[in-house]
Amino acid sequence: MVALESAIITHGLPRPRNLEVARAVEAAVHEGGVLPATIGVIGGEVRVGIDDEALNELAQRDDLVKSGVRDLAPLAARGGYGGTTVAATAHVASRAGIRVFATGGLGGVHRGARVSWDESADLETLARTDIVVVCAGVKSILDVGATLERLETLNVTVLGYGTDAFPGFYLSDSGHPAPWRVDSVDEVVGVVRARGYMGTTDSAVVVANPLPEDEQLDPELHDRVLAEGMAAAEAAEVKGKDVTPFLLEHLARETEGASLEANVRLVVRNARLAAEIAAELAV
Repeated sequence: MVALESAIITHGLPRPRNLEVARAVEAAVHEGGVLPATIGVIGGEVRVGIDDEALNELAQRDDLVKSGVRDLAPLAARGGYGGTTVAATAHVASRAGIRVFATGGLGGVHRGARVSWDESADLETLARTDIVVVCAGVKSILDVGATLERLETLNVTVLGYGTDAFPGFYLSDSGHPAPWRVDSVDEVVGVVRARGYMGTTDSAVVVANPLPEDEQLDPELHDRVLAEGMAAAEAAEVKGKDVTPFLLEHLARETEGASLEANVRLVVRNARLAAEIAAELAV
């Protein structure tokens, strides 16, 4: 099985594109001969693998909570509905015995974190969760260098898939090197299995899978629009967990949907790779 997050459905993509992409990602996993397990909170129940009716609810309800690990218990107690973040999805998937998880990009250390102390809960969760996470690096709106430093401190293994450069979500190259390079699914599986011999399975393996250069968002456009978005967020006094959705919406609007389509491409690519890894681990 491959676990899939649902925050991208509830908070990451506009309607009705969110439901279309959710189905496309599940289909990509199926095509790899593996079962998709989209994780979400439906009526207070954390579900591992949801049917089409529940998928529709996550795509269309207006009372959805973006749910990290800390939010799962209050949401369950109130019978609420929510989309699980990278952290919550990894936590639930690991408890359910699922070894591989596909997502878009990780959260990480925010720019200006020396002042705000703003850091995604994804990092601490991955530091204590034994799971393989296939992603396109960390979101490019974050401080990528500081995030890589934190992942090192937290003993999270980071592999660049077919690349020496750590990917930057919309961009093939974040400007930072990947700590390790692997060039095949067999190599990824070899690393995962070697961790068992070394006794280092108490944290995650991040497989950073870049978009091909001809599919990435134009780097000059990305940098210009991101700088404008950060200035707009500061002017509007947008803070904390509201910064990421603000900037992603700004990027989508100002790139006339190009960033959104890059996001869709990378999520589907990651699901396909995750399915290959899960199939090989099951052998």
